[in-house]
Amino acid sequence: MPEPIDDLIRPGWSAEPLGHNPFNAATGGIWRVRRDTDTAILKIATPNRHDDHPAHWATSTNPTHWNYWRREVLAYRSGLATQAYAAAGIRAPVLLDAVDRADGSVALWLEDVQGRAGMECSPEQLGEFGHRLGVAHSTWLGRETEPAWLSRDWLRAYTTSRPAPRTLRWDHPVAVQTWSTDLRDGLRTLWERRYDVLAATDTLPRTLSHHDVWPMNLIVDEAGPVLLDWTFVGPGPIGEDAANLILDTFFDGLVDVDLLDDVVTEVAAGYQRGLAPAVDGATVRRAVMLGAAAKYFWLAPGMLAALDRHNPDRSQQYDRRDDLATFDGRRRVLELLVSWFRTALD
Repeated sequence: MPEPIDDLIRPGWSAEPLGHNPFNAATGGIWRVRRDTDTAILKIATPNRHDDHPAHWATSTNPTHWNYWRREVLAYRSGLATQAYAAAGIRAPVLLDAVDRADGSVALWLEDVQGRAGMECSPEQLGEFGHRLGVAHSTWLGRETEPAWLSRDWLRAYTTSRPAPRTLRWDHPVAVQTWSTDLRDGLRTLWERRYDVLAATDTLPRTLSHHDVWPMNLIVDEAGPVLLDWTFVGPGPIGEDAANLILDTFFDGLVDVDLLDDVVTEVAAGYQRGLAPAVDGATVRRAVMLGAAAKYFWLAPGMLAALDRHNPDRSQQYDRRDDLATFDGRRRVLELLVSWFRTALD
């Protein structure tokens, strides 16, 4: 349930709830608020004090934890969100105000950015953003990543916290109907070698990663790209953010998967160009492949596990397709994931 916000809404104002990940206990709700003379985005950062959030989306009071609940507040208050990628022309929404509330939560009042939503961007536009992202990451190579509240080892901590049963039904009828034997074998091997994949990412050059780059967190206005949601920001391997942009554009069925090849081509080339000449092209290409494998080795096991939960209510999820449509719709993206895993690791 979203946090009550009556103390923040003045008479004559109105609040429209906006979509977000409702399972993450760090977010108590997001609204577009029509105020006296403008609109603003209201986002509530909240400690994990609710019983209705899944355990793997619990927050922490440890500043280095992957889901530290105050990190985004600190990123905005310190100016890091604004400055982190500014050299590449990527900005964050303007912080209008941050209000510490009596219940311990923090209300962030943010600029209501007007522009083209990331889900409406063409492959070429995503490629341009990929280039800027590469430039941004190049500026952080070899630099100490302070302050202390940045996430640490986020990729390993997040992915290994995703739930999966000990026994996975790779022969589940839904998987057999939609995924080839080779795909299922590849996904199973990726799962079994997940720690090898994570270890391989440890050898890559390090940068300051956003850790949640996907079109839902991107708006392009007249001045350029605006990157939302700085909850996870911290040091990480190059390649992960670009890989996530490519794959997570398609996982939830919000963008036509027929654009996959074009998005791969544009984003990968743009990101590689942005990191050149600081990192050689072969390393960048392998980093994107490894980043994809490390970020999503848990996804197929999670999908198989979800088949047995018998939870048909998808009203709060980005992907509202039924099981069969989800497995089939993600097939091409997962085939790419397996191909990248095999190439990068072996």
